[in-house]
Amino acid sequence: MQELTGGREGAIYQKDNSVIRPLNVWSPTVHKLLTFLESEGFNGSPRFISSEVNCEVLSFVEGDTFNYPLSGAIASEQAVSSCARLLRKLHDTTANCLLLNDTKLQWMLPSREPQEVVCHGDFTPYNVALKGREVVGVFDFDTAHPAPRLWELAFSVYCWAPFKTDSIDRLGSLEEQIQRAKLFCDNYGATKLMRENLVDMMVKRIQALVDYMCQQAAEGDKQFSENIEDAHHLSYLKDIHYLQQHKTLITAGIGN
Repeated sequence: MQELTGGREGAIYQKDNSVIRPLNVWSPTVHKLLTFLESEGFNGSPRFISSEVNCEVLSFVEGDTFNYPLSGAIASEQAVSSCARLLRKLHDTTANCLLLNDTKLQWMLPSREPQEVVCHGDFTPYNVALKGREVVGVFDFDTAHPAPRLWELAFSVYCWAPFKTDSIDRLGSLEEQIQRAKLFCDNYGATKLMRENLVDMMVKRIQALVDYMCQQAAEGDKQFSENIEDAHHLSYLKDIHYLQQHKTLITAGIGN
């Protein structure tokens, strides 16, 4: 078996064309989602294969993977455009999913009203697979949860523009970031109302992430405790200020 990097160290492995990952309390719900996506012909996600004692077995999503800093294929306009189209396809596929509004299901992240679609929860450059410059798949559905389309669109645009202030994570000037954000919105098919509310939703979504990180760290989660110690949450708070500072320019630039 080969350890896969970029996620939890010493926890995720590839064996032939499958991936072996730790089971979590929300895993059965994710398995239902992946099975539903497969039944609907959505071929951009892993297939659920089996559950074992402490782990799950999923199909391996073929393609090249990347992380920040964004460079090469992942930083191309084609990657941004194809990612947005795949996200729209995911949302459209889950729009009438029976998993929506099912109070018995357990998700990692809390559901958000209105439950329009099942969001991936982390549809970002480090969770997609590319063939050439085309995004062909997305993996790591642990963070999936029902929510409005805009809830996920906002976080994905934030990460793909990217509207980040960290020297490693940021890419290009504000004008270039706005151009990439508009490209994402255009290819997703974002409505005028979505674009008008996008920055406010980005701020709300990032703040929710910071609150979740702090909550998990306070409850003793090792990974989130290390993130707080490394001041990752402060980078997100700086990004919130950056978005608020440039809200007028961003909203005008992404307008339809």
